[in-house]
Amino acid sequence: MKKVEAVIRHFKLEDVKNALTEQGIAGMTITEVRGFGRQKGHTETYRGTEYQVDFIPKIKIEVVVPDAKLPAVLDAVLRASRTGEVGDGKLWVSDLSEVVRIRTGESGENAI
Repeated sequence: MKKVEAVIRHFKLEDVKNALTEQGIAGMTITEVRGFGRQKGHTETYRGTEYQVDFIPKIKIEVVVPDAKLPAVLDAVLRASRTGEVGDGKLWVSDLSEVVRIRTGESGENAI
């Protein structure tokens, strides 16, 4: 089993959610996060004063998938979230040793 985490632009959330649903992903966790990479933030103006915003608001999506679905899930997230501009985000994959559904006690892929 793998845990896929993606940090994407806010306006791409619906596209990514739909792409994951098409791949049979039944659940996901969404978190509003802030950070920066090569984008290095941006400047905004408030009441005539310009100031630097270092941390850019993003969305973090977390899903747990069986190993067999990993390539399709990665492809779906990449296609749905890419704009081709700096700041599209990051995607990473971690191995999971165990998953347990609290309600039923099921474990492993049955808990996904």
